[in-house]
Amino acid sequence: MSAFFGPANEANVPTVEDAPREAPRLSREKPHARRASGSAQSPRQGSPAPRTVGAFKRFGLGRGRRLRRSAEFEHLLRSGARRSLAGYTFYLERRAGGAPRLGMLVTRKHAAAATERNYIKRCIREAFRLEQHRLGPVDLLIRPPLGARGSAEMVRRLRELLAALAA
Repeated sequence: MSAFFGPANEANVPTVEDAPREAPRLSREKPHARRASGSAQSPRQGSPAPRTVGAFKRFGLGRGRRLRRSAEFEHLLRSGARRSLAGYTFYLERRAGGAPRLGMLVTRKHAAAATERNYIKRCIREAFRLEQHRLGPVDLLIRPPLGARGSAEMVRRLRELLAALAA
């Protein structure tokens, strides 16, 4: 016999089998009341549709509400009106129509860690979302002060500053 299947290796195989186990105890005997089972269950495809109130997201910040191209940023930096309030620098330019659009300049000088920079940007977006209805058709680029920390206080302060810009 071969070295692997010969009688010498069979000595290490246990002759007593484990006793059959009971089925695991589940918290309920019946299947889920509202879920289809088996093949009747429809396959999931992609992520679910975003939940919105009515036919639109009132406080959303979709593609039409953001400055996306570097040319748009450069145009605002070169020819936009510059206002400094409480350490924040705002570059803005009025447009003929449309929704207000937001751009942000948050660099590694503002915060070394990416998570901190993302939190600062999240706070800026939140303040803009809540005040966008007052701004009118404007392109707005926001640069926070160096060393700024994202917080609820930052959102509150930015809302005040955006309200002052809208006036």
